[in-house]
Amino acid sequence: MASSVIGFPRFGMDRQLKKATEQYFSGKIGREALRLVADDLKRSQWTMLQNAGVSFIPSNDFSLYDGMLDTMWMLNAIPKRYLELGLDDFDTYFAMARGYQSKAGDVGSLGMRKWFNTNYHYRVPELDAETTLSLRSTDFLSDYRLAKDMGVETKPVVIGPFTFLKLARHADGLDSSHFVEQMIDAYRAVIAACDEDHVRWLQIDEPYLVMDLSDDDIALFFAIYGAILELPRTVDVLLQTYFGDICDCYRAVCDLPFDGIGLDFVEGRETAALIEREGFPGGALLFTAVVNGKNVWRCNYDEALRTLASLPIPSERIVVGTSCSLLHVPYTVARETRLSVEIRSRLAFALEKLEELAELSSLLGKPSFRDDVAFIHNRELFQHPLSGCDGALRHRIEALRPEDFSRKDRRAVRRESQKQRLGLPVLPTTTIGSFAQTAEVRQNRARLKRGMISSQQYEKIVRMFIKDCVRQQERLDLDVLVHGEYERNDMVEYFAQQLDGFVTTDDGWVQSYGTRGVKPAIIVSDVRRPRPMTVPYISYAQSLTDRPVKGMLTGPATILNWSFPREDIPLKESMFQIALAIQDEVLDLERAGIGIIQIDEAALREKLPLRKADWKPQYLDFAIDAFRLCHAKVKAETQIHTHMCYSEFEDIIEEIDAMDADVITFEASKSRFSIVDVLRSHQFQTEVGPGVYDIHSPRIPSVEEIERHIQRLLEKIPADRLWINPDCGLKTRNPQEAIPSLEHMVSAVKNIRKTLGGLR
Repeated sequence: MASSVIGFPRFGMDRQLKKATEQYFSGKIGREALRLVADDLKRSQWTMLQNAGVSFIPSNDFSLYDGMLDTMWMLNAIPKRYLELGLDDFDTYFAMARGYQSKAGDVGSLGMRKWFNTNYHYRVPELDAETTLSLRSTDFLSDYRLAKDMGVETKPVVIGPFTFLKLARHADGLDSSHFVEQMIDAYRAVIAACDEDHVRWLQIDEPYLVMDLSDDDIALFFAIYGAILELPRTVDVLLQTYFGDICDCYRAVCDLPFDGIGLDFVEGRETAALIEREGFPGGALLFTAVVNGKNVWRCNYDEALRTLASLPIPSERIVVGTSCSLLHVPYTVARETRLSVEIRSRLAFALEKLEELAELSSLLGKPSFRDDVAFIHNRELFQHPLSGCDGALRHRIEALRPEDFSRKDRRAVRRESQKQRLGLPVLPTTTIGSFAQTAEVRQNRARLKRGMISSQQYEKIVRMFIKDCVRQQERLDLDVLVHGEYERNDMVEYFAQQLDGFVTTDDGWVQSYGTRGVKPAIIVSDVRRPRPMTVPYISYAQSLTDRPVKGMLTGPATILNWSFPREDIPLKESMFQIALAIQDEVLDLERAGIGIIQIDEAALREKLPLRKADWKPQYLDFAIDAFRLCHAKVKAETQIHTHMCYSEFEDIIEEIDAMDADVITFEASKSRFSIVDVLRSHQFQTEVGPGVYDIHSPRIPSVEEIERHIQRLLEKIPADRLWINPDCGLKTRNPQEAIPSLEHMVSAVKNIRKTLGGLR
């Protein structure tokens, strides 16, 4: 049986692409050197896929920054403000990705959003009256040609027109229908270019098909593809879906002349039933997604083979594949030598998933596959599950009552108590949490890891960083300070290393956006807090200043969603275990005299089901409860903050208000403050801090720019409920970028305070 991979990680096993791209940004290497690194990386990955026996190898799934950004470039969807900079193509591309600030001009980067229910971030297309979509170039075939030259036949991958239009931000009163004819012409040109290069298969990704679709959406999809596919062609077209089933539009998809259809059998709960009930097009190949591309646990061969055997389709028309791009998992388990043999045997990263595809393909061709060594070994893994919830922890969860999820005092009472305790001015200024992770900070952590310094020496240096950070914030005249998070490698990994029940990796890097990578932890057993995790650092920072210092924690939904969860226990159980651990830390911080505690839930939306009917029963009901469990026992005078970023929170704003935090800071400037109108229309009760400038760009906003943003916020949010802060933490920005930006933010606030009189 043939096998297919939807996409592959881009960074490289040693993060070669990340390092080379950052060197290019800093001027240490030129663009040709960057291209060479990228091409070498692609060649090595195609060789790996070929050697693993993958039949359908992807190309053009690679990107120097982001696949959606590449699609904008391919379709000529380049906003005018970037073209007016007068830069060449290479630098215009990166201006769209990161923003640009020099003599040629000053523009911010494109907006950023989460890619469906993952922690990958894509750049948001902007379509307006000046946009004319067309096939700008055939660069999407350059990787196909590169692979062909080395003897590897690949299937070029492009993001589909329907998904592109549905995820784009439309302006000037336009909607997707305005661009239909342009899209049809552009993708007809894509197919014509494939024909000219004698491409065998073209993969068109349409993940938006797994969302809730209206009749108009289905009509739009059918109109686009009906026109694209009506012309004669020699290239076979694979429609690839992922992240769920396509129950809303399955019939429409089957009625179109696709040569292959990729369906998700991992997250697609209705996929098998749809095929059984509705049938499957007689001339098409079925690309069956049975190997999970979003989690790191071994595939259960028995379940996968039973699924494949149940399909009413001849085996020669079935291709076994991954449920989505392997971009969402690390490269290989082979380097994780610190993990126990038991844990390693249960894990499959990208390279191991290629092995799983090969074994499944082989087993499907054997009439007595149950006697095969590979099948027997796999079955033994699933006959001995990991340890479950123990008695004491289960009793603590089962003993929870409604009052354990609610603060005793109403919001108005808490607000007055906190006002008296904190004595903050109107429009209080703060940052989200982290400060720059400089080379010195990373070196200190690396030296401890390598045994070059003792833990006491490490702690002494961390405290030096904290002291400098507090003094710097006092000089900036920020109202609420942070300790800088210099002891933390990552906002989730740090806590995973302090909690029982997690394992962390040495090289388990996964791309989050651009050059940013994270190392998700893996939940392997019950989660408990053996000792305080942050209290000594926060208490030390507070001892250095009379200004309030925020205790900085990561919330249970974010810790769970930015880790690889177990697949054999409910998400709710894992999340409540984490919430109880965070609750213990919150109460210890309060006892230590910390008056403001921030519990970040940046990833609240990440495990939210893609279909709205599943939102509350399958996720929101317990995710909101888990957050409330963290802080329900604190006193009225203790102020609880949370932070959320780079997701579409507008449609769950009532649930966010129900989290019952005292202050919520949002990413806002990159999304043009769209959330502010939603807050106002829903009469949002929580105090809010919509970020007034973008920290994911190296550009430094002016005082005047930030003033304009604050004035815009004040038109819709009362001054006594508005906080001023950046969009997100400052970890990724160097001090030369972060400090001037904060100086400008504080100056802007002081200027506006003068116009507000004596408000406090």
